Order: sequence, then structure tokens, then C-alpha cells
Amino acid sequence: MATARHIQYYSNILGRDINLEITGHWGHPILMFPSSYGSYTQNRDFGLNQSVMHFIDQGKIKLYNVESIDGLTFYADNLSSEVKIHNYELYMQFLKDELIPYIQQECNTHRIGVAGVSFGGYHAANTAFRFPDLVSHLFSMSGVFNIRNFTPLSDDMRIYFNCPDEFMQNEESWKFMHMQIVLSTSNWDSCKPKNEHMANILANKGIPYWYDEKQWIDHDWPLWKMVFPEYIGRYF
Repeated sequence: MATARHIQYYSNILGRDINLEITGHWGHPILMFPSSYGSYTQNRDFGLNQSVMHFIDQGKIKLYNVESIDGLTFYADNLSSEVKIHNYELYMQFLKDELIPYIQQECNTHRIGVAGVSFGGYHAANTAFRFPDLVSHLFSMSGVFNIRNFTPLSDDMRIYFNCPDEFMQNEESWKFMHMQIVLSTSNWDSCKPKNEHMANILANKGIPYWYDEKQWIDHDWPLWKMVFPEYIGRYF
């Protein structure tokens, strides 16, 4: 079974080390985000990585679990909306200009997959929709697609460009036609309405996607551990 390798990736953009857990030796890279305020090891700690371990062992995928900066952005109650979005924009620049190029070089591929659950699903979706040329697959499980509740009373345009359910309504559809998009939810999921709304936006734009709604299961790790291997198995 593949073991995890931990590195500290120094970001010149952020001016700090970012923790990264790499699982697997080869395969299509999947950049994975933790949920709200979670550690970069959260997906391993709660068994999400293990749920797709046989795909990792077969060399079909390789996981890159990255640290978020939720504590310096949307979950930092002591910061103004402008500072939150400024810090998050730096994080997005780090992903686009530093981390994803590192993954591209290590895996000798142009486009990568992105995945996350709950608020990690937001990070994944925002990355995919902001930088579609860099992303091949999006797996957003019980995700959200708007951060205005974290940035009240602000008209900063950078907020708009980090709310996929807003900016995607004005995007050109051709940019996303190559991407495999999965919006995963359940009938008991608190984020179901948000996923239905995002699916409707994609449908109205003519962008292909898979909206998958499971039954009789809550917004929690048992749901995500059940569906993630199904999605990986479909595409890899």
C-alpha cells in the first residue's frame, strides 16, 4: 500500500511554508483540499484517501493534499472582508503559479484533478472554475459555491471572482467543455440547494456535468467515503 510523503512547500507568494501530503508514486494527480479549518492531513485522518487507495496502488491516481489558509481568510472573524479576500487571492495565486506548476512537473501532465468535501469542495470548485485550462476533473462533494456570508457589507469585486455561482453565469462555456465536473450531494445534505443551483447554472450554460444525489445519508464523511471511489472509478 502506498505511503504518504510530507513536505513543506515554500511559497514566495505567501511568504511561508505550506504543508503538503503526497500519496502515491504515479498516476493522474488529484489536488485535494480539507474542509473548513481542517488540517492538510484531514482527508487521510477521516479515511477519504483510504477509500481510493486501490486506485493509488494501481498507479491510476496520485493524491496531493494541501494545507488551506482558512484561518487567515474566511474563518478569521477578526479580519475585515477586504483583508480576507486579499489573503485568499494570494492563496489562489499560490495554487495557480506555484503549486499546480510543481504538480504538473512532478507528474509530467498539463491538467490536474481537484477534489474536496464541504468547504474543501468550495476550494476545489473555485480553483477549477477560475483556472479551467489547468484542471481536467472537478470532484466537489457537498460543496458550496459562494463566500459572501464570510464577507458581509463589502462590494470588493474580488469577492465576485471567488463566488463560482456568480461569475460562472458570465463565463464563456467553451473554456469548460474539456472538464469532467462532478457535483455530489444527498437528499439529506445541508448543501443540496447550493449544488442544485450550481448545476442549474452549468445546465443553462450548456456545460456538461454530473449531478449526483444520493439518498438517506447526511452531510458527513460516510457519504464522501462512499462516493469518492465511485467517481474515481468512473474516470480512471
